[in-house]
Amino acid sequence: MVIRQDGGVRRSADRDDDAEFTACFARHAPAVRATAFLLCGDRHRAEDLTQSAFLKLYLAWHRVDDREHLSSYLRTLVVRGYISESRRLFWRRERSTDTPPEMPAPEVAGEDRIIAWQLVTGLPPRQRAVLVLRYWHDLDVRETAEALGCSPGTVKSQTAKALAALRTRIEEDSRA
Repeated sequence: MVIRQDGGVRRSADRDDDAEFTACFARHAPAVRATAFLLCGDRHRAEDLTQSAFLKLYLAWHRVDDREHLSSYLRTLVVRGYISESRRLFWRRERSTDTPPEMPAPEVAGEDRIIAWQLVTGLPPRQRAVLVLRYWHDLDVRETAEALGCSPGTVKSQTAKALAALRTRIEEDSRA
């Protein structure tokens, strides 16, 4: 038994839980961070989403039964956090300037990849989340619905809308 700084008592089981959580973080953090980046396209925001997901997991750690298979739970936390954050007014504000933003010069070898990424970043958050889960994480409709907390029909319709929007943008770009 160890006495904490706040005067509470910490049992040795708490230290075991902390060690397990630390190992879980080391194992899952890179994949969670990559998913968060794919969703939001900003490394700093991705790090915030990752930290938020692991904080929620840590707070619920004593209730987690299956600690060996946490990747889908963490993925769900990140996706839901991203969608929830995107709904907030703070992220929807547009700041007008007198000059257009600087666009990085595309690399010749990855030009198609950059164009595709720019098209995906223009999608609404829920459609973008569906595409990341379906095509990056290779989840089926049911697994994607579970991760998003919606029905399989919603996943299908959001996927169809996202792909249609991408097709339309590609056609518009090819005409220009």
